[in-house]
Amino acid sequence: MAFRLSHLSLVLSLVALALAGVAIYRNTYEAMMNNGGLLQTVSPDIGLLESAASILTLNNKNNIGAERKSAKLNQQLTQESCVFSAVNGVVDSAIDAETRMGASLIRLHFHDCFVDGCDGGILLDDIPGSFQGEQTSPPNDNSARGFEVIAQAKQSVVDTCPNISVSCADILAIAARDSVAKLGGQTYSVALGRSDARTANFTGALLQLPGPSDNLTEQIRKFSDKNFTIREMVALAGAHTVGFARCVTVCNSNNVNPAAQLQCNCSATQTDSNLQQLDATPAVFDKVYYDALNSNQGIMFSDQVLTGNTTTAAIVTTYSNDVNVFLGDFAAAMIKMGNLPPSAGAQLEIRDVCSRVNPSSVASM
Repeated sequence: MAFRLSHLSLVLSLVALALAGVAIYRNTYEAMMNNGGLLQTVSPDIGLLESAASILTLNNKNNIGAERKSAKLNQQLTQESCVFSAVNGVVDSAIDAETRMGASLIRLHFHDCFVDGCDGGILLDDIPGSFQGEQTSPPNDNSARGFEVIAQAKQSVVDTCPNISVSCADILAIAARDSVAKLGGQTYSVALGRSDARTANFTGALLQLPGPSDNLTEQIRKFSDKNFTIREMVALAGAHTVGFARCVTVCNSNNVNPAAQLQCNCSATQTDSNLQQLDATPAVFDKVYYDALNSNQGIMFSDQVLTGNTTTAAIVTTYSNDVNVFLGDFAAAMIKMGNLPPSAGAQLEIRDVCSRVNPSSVASM
């Protein structure tokens, strides 16, 4: 900053000297002409001096403009850094307290974006008798988790970064990225600027999200509907390299790979919270998931069918052979998923509290 002020002071001094020189030269020349034209043979190029002064003035204006743009960019970067730091602190603490939470936050972001785009719709609580959102839709009911972490992260941003407006959808995207990195995956860029929907889509969650019993054709259709390639689909499936499945899921024979020979340990009412890890290293973001698929030991039916097609099977083998290829492709696919836009015509806002719409928009629900 001191260098910039010194540079600006020097430029202003040069401009002042140039303008003073023009004035002195003009006054001297006119006096001589009035006293008998003593210097008739001299043709002072006053215009040239004025042009030089103008150039110096223009240069000064350009420098000031560049410094203003630089200051604005620095302010934006500082604000974003504040937001990223505030969210990261909460996410890190949550995963330190419970490693499984990392996988849950990645899944929460996925389930948000795959239903009508990344709009924070999954975060809206139901309102008995007037609003049923995505949280109680079958793919999410008693399954999606991490809502309290997102709420804490939102409050951390409010407390730490005053006067910065950040959507709940943005916080979800940051939390997922930080979870991937925390568990050993490759970090990636998250651009801010998403908005929050004023509603959610119960039926959309049921129809748009890939399910554990989906065959390969159905999975390809659902990912294609979101403009994902087959390779991106296989990469995103690799999120199952971390985390667990609930026993109520693995006790449904339509959801699991028979070759895995899982033992159902749920009670008769299927309300137990017993968990089945999705690969041998559920707390590490690695390639073990793909190794298991190549050995026909994938846990979920929807996972194992990725080896039933030559195209998808070849991608599985590629990722199993080189973890760095998988991590790079996964990061790129997450960036793409995080940019899925809200549905056309959706009413949007920046929520003050992630679990409910702002008071001014309640009537629009």
